[in-house]
Amino acid sequence: MKNTVLTFKEAKEQGTKITMLTAYDYSMAKIVDEAGINSILVGDSLGMVCLGYKDTLSVTMEDMLHHTKAVTRGAKNALVVADMPFMSYQTSVYDAVVNAGRLIKEGGAAAVKLEGGSSVAEQIKAIVSASIPVVGHLGLTPQSVNSFGGFKVQGKTQEAAQKLTEDAKIIEEAGAFAVVLECVPAELAKIITSKLSIPTIGIGAGKGCDGQVLVYQDMLGMFSDFKPKFVKQYANIGGIMTDAIKQYIVETNSGAFPAKENEFKIDHSIIEKLY
Repeated sequence: MKNTVLTFKEAKEQGTKITMLTAYDYSMAKIVDEAGINSILVGDSLGMVCLGYKDTLSVTMEDMLHHTKAVTRGAKNALVVADMPFMSYQTSVYDAVVNAGRLIKEGGAAAVKLEGGSSVAEQIKAIVSASIPVVGHLGLTPQSVNSFGGFKVQGKTQEAAQKLTEDAKIIEEAGAFAVVLECVPAELAKIITSKLSIPTIGIGAGKGCDGQVLVYQDMLGMFSDFKPKFVKQYANIGGIMTDAIKQYIVETNSGAFPAKENEFKIDHSIIEKLY
């Protein structure tokens, strides 16, 4: 079944959990989509897991368009959400609408995601007014890593918890159809979820959210630079890949690969005429 903003709304109303995973290329998008995921996030996390940056700040609009195009070619049923990269929407409402429009028109995404609360409410309103669905993002917003002083849990003080709750309502009122809560204490995330009519998608925010999202390289053991506390590793695909590559090296060096079944044949009379 094709997932849309309406199926997100229905899931919230019916108490059905929403599943979301990242993907950054055609092949992975097909695998994730065929597994039955509700939504694929083309995250600016690609800067770290695909491009080797230390954070997400260096990711450009061209990067996001390149990867979003690939993902939307592979996803048939999942709702594809594309991240708006750093400085693609903070500069002005006009820039926000133009860049969101590019991710939809050129990238083929069904929705965009941007970070922040009250500070980006006008951008969210304008993007939604342009008929582009928006997902908000609160808590640990990676594009603000320098302001936070690192990747840290957010909302742990009374003032910070109150601000997160208020920002979530502001995002809802601005027209977002969902909001990601990242690295937020589980009890606080549950309270915020109960106060909103739009679904919350948690990442390090406990089971009280309406859905969950993870970076696929994290949950499959394919990214070893660091492992966030909130990640559950469902398989060690990275280890399997390493073992397979090592075996390929061994067989190539020994001559076991390629074997006869991996070769193409030619009529021997043609070969004889070459001499």
